[in-house]
Amino acid sequence: MSLAKRRRALGYSQETFAQALGVDRTTVGRWESGKSGPQPPLRPRLAEVLQLDLAALDRLVSESRTPPQEAAGLRPSDHQGSEDTDDMIRRDFLRAIAVTGALAALTADEAEGLRDSFRRGMSDDYLRMNSHLWQVYLLARSKTMVQPIVRGQIKALNRTLRDQPATELGSLCGAAGDLFQLAGELSFDNNQLSDAAAFYTVAATASKDAGAYDLWACALVRHAYVDVHERRYREAADTLTAAERVARRGDSSLSTRHWVASVQAEAYAGMGDDDACERALDEAEQVQHLADGSNNGGWLRFDGTRLSEERGARYVQLGRFDLAEQALQTALEQGPLAEGHSFRRRGVVLTDLAAIGAKRRDPDHVLAFGREALQLAQETSSGYLARRLHGLRAEFGSLSADARVAELDAEISALKTT
Repeated sequence: MSLAKRRRALGYSQETFAQALGVDRTTVGRWESGKSGPQPPLRPRLAEVLQLDLAALDRLVSESRTPPQEAAGLRPSDHQGSEDTDDMIRRDFLRAIAVTGALAALTADEAEGLRDSFRRGMSDDYLRMNSHLWQVYLLARSKTMVQPIVRGQIKALNRTLRDQPATELGSLCGAAGDLFQLAGELSFDNNQLSDAAAFYTVAATASKDAGAYDLWACALVRHAYVDVHERRYREAADTLTAAERVARRGDSSLSTRHWVASVQAEAYAGMGDDDACERALDEAEQVQHLADGSNNGGWLRFDGTRLSEERGARYVQLGRFDLAEQALQTALEQGPLAEGHSFRRRGVVLTDLAAIGAKRRDPDHVLAFGREALQLAQETSSGYLARRLHGLRAEFGSLSADARVAELDAEISALKTT
């Protein structure tokens, strides 16, 4: 039995297996393809997860170093099928990435022509369709339903990029920067972080080629948030510094720079820098002084309604629980987070409130907020929210002696993160 077969036999996807081991999904992929093997310090934990002794694990890893298709005399391209149901969607995304990347080969004169074209405006058809797709994404209880539609739009953009002369590509670069951010959001919500980072990278490149600074900065913010989500706060802070510089060259009437500051606050809180976090939060709150229309409801959505939940979440990170609870309760009372609206945002706020209860060793508090967050995760199939709830389980500790908390813990453990 190969490493991949053993993993599947135990009911793990690559993503959940990687989470159980504290590694990236791509690391698991390299082990299973035979490109590398697990390092010695990790092997005891790997043996435990696979329910093997170390000798059996060594045999399994050794066999996995020769990919089954090569052992059978097949080329990798001869392998049919995939364990991931979204492989076809990802292949379409990656094919379009290659087309967008080809724009980098344009001459300097053509590139200047693209910027002039962008200033005249993107393709109206793509703009309208992308805008509709963002609205469907925001309103959809389950985000995965949007994937086939986005796939179709990327295919259409792919054909247009291939067929249009260079002088018409400026607005299409902007459209690609917009659409790939949405593709990244879909992957991020499904907890496919490597894919999300790839899509955000392409979005940033296309936006840069279009000369669209706010679109470019937003792509960088989303890329940084992948690092924030994986607690690589220093790396996130470096990317956000670049996003801040790009945003300064953008439209000052938009909320881009304030969104940059909001995510910077999360990175600083993760590093334990209270003062820098507070300064960034103060900068984020300046969004309240902008006129209506400072966000477009698509690739830029940061506005004043997010301030309470952002400040509350940062105070949870910093251990300032009284201030955190006050801010998060205020967030729940706001229209955009009311029941039936913005399911993922509401679920995250509820999870943060449940975490405060866990820190205070208050089972009633945990249950009051944790159960609704769990229900939202079950109804939306959000991998992101599921992962946040899995993180909540680590806070339960002795509270699990309470039968109600133990039941909640068991239900959360059954959530799929992808």
